[in-house]
Amino acid sequence: MKYLSGLVVMLVMSLVSFQIANLNVIKHYQISSLVICILIGMVLGNLFQKRIPKSALPGIKFSQQKLLRLGIIFYGFFITFQQIIEVGLPGLVTDAIIIVTTFIGGTFIGMKVLGLDREISMLTATGSSICGAAAILAAEPVVKAKPHQTAVAVATVVIFGTIAMFVYPAIFHIFHIDPRLMGIYTGATVHEVAQVVAAGNAMNSDIAVTSVIVKLTRVMMLAPFLIALSVYLSRSAVKEGVISEKTKITTPWFAVFFVVASGINSLDIIPQEIVHWLTQSSVFLLTMAMGALGIDTNLTKIRGVGIKPIILAVILFTWLIFGGYGITTAVAHLFH
Repeated sequence: MKYLSGLVVMLVMSLVSFQIANLNVIKHYQISSLVICILIGMVLGNLFQKRIPKSALPGIKFSQQKLLRLGIIFYGFFITFQQIIEVGLPGLVTDAIIIVTTFIGGTFIGMKVLGLDREISMLTATGSSICGAAAILAAEPVVKAKPHQTAVAVATVVIFGTIAMFVYPAIFHIFHIDPRLMGIYTGATVHEVAQVVAAGNAMNSDIAVTSVIVKLTRVMMLAPFLIALSVYLSRSAVKEGVISEKTKITTPWFAVFFVVASGINSLDIIPQEIVHWLTQSSVFLLTMAMGALGIDTNLTKIRGVGIKPIILAVILFTWLIFGGYGITTAVAHLFH
């Protein structure tokens, strides 16, 4: 019962966010309920922080942690292994190269060049390399980031993913790129699934289908990525003497169950109505988690971070457009 009042607050915020997301003008710009809910949470958390009852805090924390992980698990029902096979090796290899180069490069630039802390550097690089806000939320418990660090990283992918929705169709129409290549390029480099859908449909239906499959393949790589990141961070902590050898690896089990959910979905043994319910539940749970993060996000902490995360996001966005096209083209030639 201790979680009830906080969960009711998050539930109401999520319902309001869904209603706003369904407005025609919001739908047109593909602004998700996740983004709306974190903004509502930030407004409530900063303007009415002292008025939030203490009884609501356990439910808010529960949303940030447990509901977040459950939402990521259910996110697996968006994907099937058949979709990955359909797009073939070019899409898979392109995704893998872009994830690795963007994450490693982004983390290095963030920490060593811009002097950002490890958490913001890794979360911003994760959002750019895999699947935007959902990837940042999934990486947050692994990286052990604070709410304001997560909010900063989410803000960067929202800004540049939205810009990408307009830039990619312009690139396609100006340079007359091969539709299949453009589909792989879009799916492998644009931040959010919704943004890929918007950009793909602004070009043509073939590009839309290819780009979404490549994007969902990229989302599937979230699980092995999180496990590898967890192993790396645990080993780093052992070397630095922060934790002992005995407790060095903590497996992000929600990432494993994410793959299990995808595998179950691939078998086509669950009725489509239930799959639809599970995917909608995923979005709803992640929306609640975003709202909870927003409430815990203090704007003075965000201001303290400064302009550097935006600079990092600009660098990564530029890399995804130019470097991403180069990688997509090189891989296409390799498998031609």
